[in-house]
Amino acid sequence: MDHPGKDSARHDSQDRLVVELHHLGFQPLARVGGKALNLGKIAAAGLPVPAGFCLTTSAYRSAVPAEVGVLAARLESLDPGDAEHLSRLALEARDLVNAAPMPPEVDAAVRTAYAAMGTAGREQGKGGGPAVAVRSSATAEDLPFASFAGQQDTFVDVTGADGVLDAVRRCWASLWSDRAVVYRAANGISQREVSLAVVVQDFVEAAAAGVLFTANPVTGTRGETVIDAHRGAGQDVVSGAVNPDHFQIHTASGRLVAGTHHDGIQHDGGAHRPVLDAQQLRELISLGTAAQRLLGAPQDVEWVIDRSGTVWLTQSRPVTTLYPLPVPLPVPLQAGSPAAGFMPGSEDYAETPAGEETRVYLCGSLLQGLTRPITPMGLTALNLMRGDQGPWRQYATPGLRLYVDLTPAFHSKRGRQTLLKAIPLADGRSAALLPALMEDPRFTVRKERHAGNRNQQPKGQRKRSARGVRNFATTAMMLPAMVRAVVRPEAELRRAHAYGKRLQAGVASNAAAATSEQRLEYVEGAMHGTVEELIGATLPAPAAGYLLLAAARRLLRGIVEPRELEAVLRGLPHNVTTEMDLELWRLAASLGRHPDSRAAFLGKSPEDLARDYSAGTLPAPAQNAIRGFLGKYGHRAVGEIDLGMPRWSDHPDHVLGMIANYLRVEDPEQAPDRQFARAAEQAEAAMRRMVGKARAKGRLRSRLVGFCLHRTRQLAGLRELPKFNIVVILGEMHRQLAEVGKDLAGTQRIAAPEDVFFLTFDELRVGLRGADLSGIVGSRRRQYDLELRRRHIPRLLLSDGTDVEAALAPTAEPPSEGVLTGTPASAGTATGRVRVILDPVGAHLEPGEILVAPSTDPGWTPLFLTAGALVMEMGGVISHGAVVAREYGIPAVVGVPDATTRLHTGAAVTVDGAAGTISLSEKLDVLQPSRGEDPGTWGR
Repeated sequence: MDHPGKDSARHDSQDRLVVELHHLGFQPLARVGGKALNLGKIAAAGLPVPAGFCLTTSAYRSAVPAEVGVLAARLESLDPGDAEHLSRLALEARDLVNAAPMPPEVDAAVRTAYAAMGTAGREQGKGGGPAVAVRSSATAEDLPFASFAGQQDTFVDVTGADGVLDAVRRCWASLWSDRAVVYRAANGISQREVSLAVVVQDFVEAAAAGVLFTANPVTGTRGETVIDAHRGAGQDVVSGAVNPDHFQIHTASGRLVAGTHHDGIQHDGGAHRPVLDAQQLRELISLGTAAQRLLGAPQDVEWVIDRSGTVWLTQSRPVTTLYPLPVPLPVPLQAGSPAAGFMPGSEDYAETPAGEETRVYLCGSLLQGLTRPITPMGLTALNLMRGDQGPWRQYATPGLRLYVDLTPAFHSKRGRQTLLKAIPLADGRSAALLPALMEDPRFTVRKERHAGNRNQQPKGQRKRSARGVRNFATTAMMLPAMVRAVVRPEAELRRAHAYGKRLQAGVASNAAAATSEQRLEYVEGAMHGTVEELIGATLPAPAAGYLLLAAARRLLRGIVEPRELEAVLRGLPHNVTTEMDLELWRLAASLGRHPDSRAAFLGKSPEDLARDYSAGTLPAPAQNAIRGFLGKYGHRAVGEIDLGMPRWSDHPDHVLGMIANYLRVEDPEQAPDRQFARAAEQAEAAMRRMVGKARAKGRLRSRLVGFCLHRTRQLAGLRELPKFNIVVILGEMHRQLAEVGKDLAGTQRIAAPEDVFFLTFDELRVGLRGADLSGIVGSRRRQYDLELRRRHIPRLLLSDGTDVEAALAPTAEPPSEGVLTGTPASAGTATGRVRVILDPVGAHLEPGEILVAPSTDPGWTPLFLTAGALVMEMGGVISHGAVVAREYGIPAVVGVPDATTRLHTGAAVTVDGAAGTISLSEKLDVLQPSRGEDPGTWGR
């Protein structure tokens, strides 16, 4: 056995195979595995853990034949989705482990350690020794980012040394179970580096057992303890074989929030006798809280109560599914000032400090059509743009995503009114949660104190007043430009485009930095003053357009339905994103007339095409056309508000894949330019119809309606221009930082040039002075990769970790059978086959297919041109995807819960953009699945 202190090294060399349980907390993870390490820590702290020992990973490595390593390398080379090959190789590995002889030294070490358990007064089992539990403890298990719950095997009530050794071998083999291999592949964990230790503990015969979560695993609330309990063995609760008693308890007060069989912690005298009494619940809560504090994160604890009523903890692992807590970031001193020391993101999974006000955060990333995390450098750039006013003034970045603090608005009557009007336009699902959240007593309206003397006002109120004055001044400055846009729209259009040209010329001329230090200085100052300037130059025209649309809506009240006005926004001119998409279509059409180019695009993958383009070996017409397109739009990207995302000029495979998609359009009526022209014709017809209806109320009203709608179509399309110009700057910042990355990679301060986007400006300066930054980058990349795999992102998040949508889900109406509902975003109906796309890069969409996506930004819009309809999990009527869908004249439904999992590629559906529904269609039953794919099933 190992012992702590000065003799531990000697004991380790003599008896490296076995470690006593209460000494495991001093061992490295690679030696004892995650489960044993956590058990050792809580045992050493005095928490009740059944006694025993751990057979270390050294025993596993000595027993497993070398051929398993070869199979592990082959497993690592497979695609994580290739379940058939993964399972076959996993079976070969298990067979090798089961057939290998047990090394004599391992056999002797287990027998000796087990015999010692038998001499400690334990009850003897039928096999001639104490009954024990034999538990797997993998090195890739119970980790902060991957729990591996149930992936390796546990065996209970094992007796006799032979029985223990057999259980040990079966634990080793379970490291190569299908489920464990697939889990590692899905989580990006090396198959070659994983190893397994085995914990052998006294077996506790359970009177009751179950699981305890120190944070609510469904809602994410850190202040709640959730306990499932059942009489008898805990495996029944873990496996779901029984319907346990369920307790959802406010941790600090012990108040029961919800429970299957209880109105309160005390038994209410009904027919059901609860498994746990009040004292046992309090003891379990106390033990769970102690484990959480000791291990530094919310815990998933398995527990047993023996026949005498003693509580034992048999396992404690991190709750890995919780969304990180939002931590407010400090506001910069002034807009554009460097954010010294700014640390993007939050890895804090612990409980919110007691006594702090609960705050409400809205996910701004989702409102921007961005479901993926933002790189640390991308968050740093957003912080530079934030300034000390505006909607981003107070925000947090949990999970490397942007969350805006709405708490001040919740406490204000006027703020609530603004939220109830604005949020439904941006995201219907978030808006549906607001009324219930506003009833929460934590977010009641507060009376504002008014003082006659400004100097007597509270400091925070004076700041809000000052911001209000600045906001009013900004609005006042925009008014002349808005009036000019209404009176002389063509001149305002020319002025906005001229500013864009000056901006691009200025970016090119100011980017002539020679050294990495100069490049870094340029990048930090690039946004200073520019955002306000470009907004002032380009926002008044579209703002005037949408104000005139609102005026037309008022003039047409009682004459037409409000949703009829959406038709006016179809086929809008002067939209830079629409123009880009149509230019790409025209490029594809021209290449389609060139046989060599057409053959290349239809015969190669986007990745191969990108390699040919970089090498200059595409057919000459294609090479030249793409170079011209990227020269104009190469600064754009998927997720382009993230400075760290590669630009199309760096990785053109997305653009090349879109060209290949366009070349598959054979029906002239499905050609994107024809569809866009048809949408514009429909808009003009709708305008004439509404003007005609208004004439019944008077000639003057009819003329005013016509003027407002005509100006709307002239000006509203410019709404994309401010963001387009910002992305121009971000594109140049990205290019300059990439050069800094090459410098640092060349001197081995970072491993690869793109690592620069996982650092902050201050860290880059340190690196340029010679510091090694690879450790920081590695930690940030692990967090980023973890967040890339996260599928569910809370729309509304409280500072105690509560996912508001999940918390309110039990009160929501159940989904209709065979019908999904969301927010109507673009009228019209379309029937077609579903194509679920999670990432547009390299995506393939057949003409007329129904595009189903989590959310979209401008990088997705080339797909819209051939889509039959759009369905999104996120968004509202003014979200980017909804607006562009209306402009292209395709039906769209947004804010559809779990659309990407409840709809499956190949399923035939009908999308009704006016009703906001997606329903199974019988019209396509006679058709074959798209491009050889199996039809999807509904609601699997």
